[in-house]
Amino acid sequence: MRARKAVIPAAGLGTRFLPATKSSPKEMLPVVDKPAIQYVVEEAATAGLEDVLMVTGRGKRALEDHFDHAIELERQLAAAGKEDLLAAVRAVSQLAAVHYVRQGQPLGLGHAVGCARHHVGNEPFAVLLGDDLIGMEERLLSQMVELADRSARTVVAVMEFDDAELDRYGVIDGTPDPEQPGVYHVNDMIEKPGRANAPSNLCIIGRYVLTPDIFGHISRTKPGRGGEIQLTDAMRAQCAEEPIRAVRFDGARYDIGTKQDYLRATIEIAAQRPDLGPEFRDFLSDFVERL
Repeated sequence: MRARKAVIPAAGLGTRFLPATKSSPKEMLPVVDKPAIQYVVEEAATAGLEDVLMVTGRGKRALEDHFDHAIELERQLAAAGKEDLLAAVRAVSQLAAVHYVRQGQPLGLGHAVGCARHHVGNEPFAVLLGDDLIGMEERLLSQMVELADRSARTVVAVMEFDDAELDRYGVIDGTPDPEQPGVYHVNDMIEKPGRANAPSNLCIIGRYVLTPDIFGHISRTKPGRGGEIQLTDAMRAQCAEEPIRAVRFDGARYDIGTKQDYLRATIEIAAQRPDLGPEFRDFLSDFVERL
């Protein structure tokens, strides 16, 4: 069965961006003129995943408001004849059927995904981490959905990282598929192993297409690093039964949970926009010359 639902864990506190996130969810931080979470939902919808479940927590009501209709705002924009803005506002609420469930305790990514069990049911589904933005022109998620459909196995996205970053990600032990360039058969994975214990430099990034048996593995997973239920540990149990798949990604990706990548995403996305790019690139050139 082809995946048709997406799960977006969005219960984190965003402490790296305090005080900006003191009263506003980190997922609502703007990247140019859209909140970061909107790019993620747009990516899911583009890949044909038009049923989206957000796993939220306290203080996340702004997410629900953003993807809901804003009747008063729409009425004012219509009365003012601001048709472009009206269309943009309405488009947000029409991206997907967005649902919400709360993660009562911050017990890790595996626990957050487990909260989606009743909504997802017995079918494959995608997981998109809101901190990871993928370039607007990339087809990573669509490729993963297609591979999961063909293989009937969980699929993860991986990128190659420097040795110094291997303590920040799950790292795979994989064998290249001889018939599919860029695809690996994953035999094992380790959560944040560091350079000394890493089986490779291929690190899991925030895109997954999971088969529904993952929920059973999550329920049997004991708390690991940091006292949290790690999704990596549950997928490791899947690997032990039969290799899962990984897709190597070399395109544009921004970890906007970090300030440096948040700034990079804002600048690069703005520079690529046809309505903003030409003037903004001129400004950047002048600015760099003045440095």
